[in-house]
Amino acid sequence: MTSTISPAATAILSGPRLGLPKLVWALAATHFVGRAGGVVRSFLVLYLTQAQHLSPATAGVVVAAVGVGDIGSQLLGGWLGDRIGRRNTMLVGFVGAAVALTALGSADSMPEIWAAAVGVGLTIELFRPAASAAVADLPTRQRIRAFGLLYWAANLGFSVATVTAGILAKYGYGLLFWINVVASLIAALIVWRQVPETRPAGSTRTRRALLPVVLRDRLMIAMMVIHVGYFTLFLQTFTTLPLLMTADGLGPATYGAVLALNGIAIVVGQPVAVRLLAGRNGSVVSAVSMLLVGVGAGLGAISHGTAGFAGSVLIWTLGQIGIAVRFGDTFADLAPAELRGRYMGLASTTWSVGAVFGPLAGTALLDLAGPTVLGSACAISGIVLFFAQRALAPALRRRAAAHDESLETNNDRKGSAA
Repeated sequence: MTSTISPAATAILSGPRLGLPKLVWALAATHFVGRAGGVVRSFLVLYLTQAQHLSPATAGVVVAAVGVGDIGSQLLGGWLGDRIGRRNTMLVGFVGAAVALTALGSADSMPEIWAAAVGVGLTIELFRPAASAAVADLPTRQRIRAFGLLYWAANLGFSVATVTAGILAKYGYGLLFWINVVASLIAALIVWRQVPETRPAGSTRTRRALLPVVLRDRLMIAMMVIHVGYFTLFLQTFTTLPLLMTADGLGPATYGAVLALNGIAIVVGQPVAVRLLAGRNGSVVSAVSMLLVGVGAGLGAISHGTAGFAGSVLIWTLGQIGIAVRFGDTFADLAPAELRGRYMGLASTTWSVGAVFGPLAGTALLDLAGPTVLGSACAISGIVLFFAQRALAPALRRRAAAHDESLETNNDRKGSAA
């Protein structure tokens, strides 16, 4: 099997900007537009309780249904990316999200709300594993910067959304739904006009089943377990931090200002981090980053005052940036070419699983044992993840070397055929 890409993709990839192909800039545009216009999810609980008059518990279950659908979308997006192509999967995701959001915004009965919520979860993140697979199809030297740009663009969009959504919500939740729908359609238009197909030629003929391959891939399984642990640790902070700050006598405005530091630090620091960390050992970068998140989350649990909480956020944000710089590239090196989309889907699923476990574990520990125990657990978790990631370093280096050797062999074969 060769790893060539289509002539259309070759034409797009031939025009680099700042060292990155046009494909990556087009994907970055979809990430920015999708996040900047993704205003519904942040206000979904308020919409369900205030506009639909659901109880908080019922609204929470509806939001959880979106989260469960999100887990499925990562797996489905990876599978579709390998079967029908990266480009087609992204188009299905963005257009499907527009349809699902329209249905959710107009649903009146509980069965309609449930069905639309699951539909939103299944479609709204469908593009992500397919886009990651498209970047993973690029030469190794371009991946780290490409994944970094996508992450930066998404966070810039998130910053825009957080600033504008609260202002626009006073004009009615219906406006938020329409903004989200239009953003999804604009992202689909960008994909249709600017994103070529990058799926390796011949991958549709191979069609190896994912599960038997993954079950034999102990390194992939170990990396998934570690990253589920990391995302559980990281994502619990977004649930426990407002509770800790409220208990310290700080209001929602202060919490919003402290959390805004996260987005600002990412937008400012991500490009610098890519330049500094691109040539570093990926396993070391990931291990240190996980340790920083554990230390930052631990300090946040025992902090007092605005400055203390702000300092903890900046520390775990540094770790968050480090993980983002090497996450996609590391998992891309683990993936067989014909299963690249599905492997990237599995990698993205670790975030979704952590998004379920993190809030549950963090709030339960805070409620049952208090902030000191929560802080200690976070710090210990960071240390455990550090050593676990470092233990996998030799195996990751061998897999990356084998991956590069395979790419060189395929390139030699293409050169001989030409």
